[in-house]
Amino acid sequence: MNNSVADVVGRTLAELGVGYAFGVVGSGNFTVTNALRRHGVQFAAARHEGGAATMADAYSRMSGTVAVVTTHQGCGLTNALTGITEAAKSRTPLIVLTADTAGAAVQSNFKIDQDALARSVGAVAERVHSAESAVADTVRAYRTAVSERRTVVLNLPLDVQDQSAAASATLPKIPAPQNIRPDSDTLEQFLTLLAAAQRPVFVAGRGARDAGPEISELARRTGALVATSAVANGLFESDPFSLGISGGFSSPHSAKLIAGADLVVGWGCALNMWTMRQGTLIGADAVVVQIDVDVSALGAHRPIDLGIIGDSAATATDVLEALDKVPTRIGYRTESVSDSIASQSKWRTVPFDDLSTETTIDPRALSIQLDTILPAERTVSVDSGNFMGYPSAYLTVPDHFGFCFTQAFQSIGLGLASAIGTALAQPDRLPVAALGDGGFLMGISELETVVRLKLPLVIVIYNDSAYGAEVHHFTAPEMDRSIVTFPETDLAAIARGYGAEGVTVRTSEDLDAVRNWVDGSRDRPLVIDAKVSSDGGSWWLAEAFKGH
Repeated sequence: MNNSVADVVGRTLAELGVGYAFGVVGSGNFTVTNALRRHGVQFAAARHEGGAATMADAYSRMSGTVAVVTTHQGCGLTNALTGITEAAKSRTPLIVLTADTAGAAVQSNFKIDQDALARSVGAVAERVHSAESAVADTVRAYRTAVSERRTVVLNLPLDVQDQSAAASATLPKIPAPQNIRPDSDTLEQFLTLLAAAQRPVFVAGRGARDAGPEISELARRTGALVATSAVANGLFESDPFSLGISGGFSSPHSAKLIAGADLVVGWGCALNMWTMRQGTLIGADAVVVQIDVDVSALGAHRPIDLGIIGDSAATATDVLEALDKVPTRIGYRTESVSDSIASQSKWRTVPFDDLSTETTIDPRALSIQLDTILPAERTVSVDSGNFMGYPSAYLTVPDHFGFCFTQAFQSIGLGLASAIGTALAQPDRLPVAALGDGGFLMGISELETVVRLKLPLVIVIYNDSAYGAEVHHFTAPEMDRSIVTFPETDLAAIARGYGAEGVTVRTSEDLDAVRNWVDGSRDRPLVIDAKVSSDGGSWWLAEAFKGH
């Protein structure tokens, strides 16, 4: 029996184990999307291809399973491009299954160089060439996504889609990615540095999200404090010696402890300007070690004393085996440091001057109260903007599968869609989206998707009626900031028009409506239009702009 190439591609991806598909369906991807569904892949219809790509990116990050985004040829792919770029820069294993114009359709309105477009944003361009190669082409794309942690754009030309293909092709066995282990000489150098350190700090990034237990145990054995980059937030949540996020989001006390380290080890972490605050979190005499599977990442952002090519979990395991008969060291893990972390390292314990007024609420006060009101078993997806430090610093998550941070491309407007992908990846947790008013309005089309999918999503809008980063950055008297400030908008009313529940929060008393929603049936998403006080430029933004 023969089927079309579109059906064979859908079946192949389903049998390879993709977790979910997202997309906006047009004529070009109609058949292949239905093929995915027919072979058991769940599909969520988005309202914009950019939202679909971001949903797929978030799903892949937060589930550990490859997702698919399907697009129409030409304009469908270009609409999805910002989300694809974010995924590619984040090294998210993802399949972008896009239709393409037929080879002979040189005058088609939809004709663009899709391969070049994919490569231009850091994705891998692949193509289904023929009926005979359809399975092999699809497997190759999937293997690249998984083994190299890459976003792959798999082009499926319209003339190839309709070709008749054998349905009985057997899938080749795809070997699991092999762990890269450090060589013995490099491992010995690392052991020497660990033995000499009195105040070691381990900072884990995106590349170490699957190595939490191993790094935690090595930190315990060597007396190291642990921290994460923003994207790995939650990885060490249960460790009493965790300093939280390293970088612009660090509390003053956590920043002091990191800067006091005599050995800083980056595990799958770039140690860039964001994570190291322009280098101020690395003391003048500190030794710096960086561990990564990508040799080009070593020393890319700052000088290092030792670069280790290796998988984070495998490297930590090898070091632990070498330390098997070495006594556990106290190092930085003293009782006084433990007490100070418990009392001073959480942002909610840091005193602040409450900027709340009769009509606006301080974003710190808002975040602290929401952290108390919302269930602890949650996910938090954060958009980009002046507000972003508040949910990142104040809204706790149970582990690294609770925090989705799409900042590799630093585009606003991705937060709502990323919360949808995260909610589907972690359905047993309460999903929370933290957005600015600009980002919410930019991606508002996906609010209909939230309502249609009946997701119990809490959408917190830090609404300052402006593009806050620009307002607080361009402060010279001659700067006209009217182009980045806007009239007040009743976002709660707009949300109700979509079928969500909407509440306006100006004071702490207004948060009673949030408590009622949490205690109720949660049968509709909740949009919180929080009118926030001006912070004069958030603390993390001031840090960020030092480098620009």
